[in-house]
Amino acid sequence: MDLQEFNSAPEDRLRPLLAACCDVPRWVDGLLAARPYGDAAALTATADKGLRELDAADVDRALAAHPRIGDRAAGASTEAAWSRNEQSGVGDDPDVRAALAAGNREYEERFGRVFLICATGLSAIQMLTSLRERLTNDETAEAAVVHEELRKIALLRLAKVVA
Repeated sequence: MDLQEFNSAPEDRLRPLLAACCDVPRWVDGLLAARPYGDAAALTATADKGLRELDAADVDRALAAHPRIGDRAAGASTEAAWSRNEQSGVGDDPDVRAALAAGNREYEERFGRVFLICATGLSAIQMLTSLRERLTNDETAEAAVVHEELRKIALLRLAKVVA
């Protein structure tokens, strides 16, 4: 949809699309409340500001909607389709997929949450390298990285909503 349609669409039509970008109701509410936007840059700036203001509970909620790297999101939802596309670089190499699965388990044991990375444009090896590097982070550093990765994903997805 274009920006004019986004500005005039009923909230109940936009809410699921925005939640597929970042499933945090107060972020979605903030974007809807700030309409109309004069241009795409204003929408992006408002979205980005709201994403930077997410707290730890918001990030945890948003993470619950993301599959593990290497898992193929099931279903016909917008979010599942975006996830499959974003993770297309994982490929089908069984050794890499096994290494990602093992890394995901180790990450989840260490940090208690799914490993999140903005996978768009990354190869499986790049994702695996990042996963291994991030396993060396302390909790505070990793929480900041996760927040930033979530922000990047949400902004990329928002650009798909308003093209």
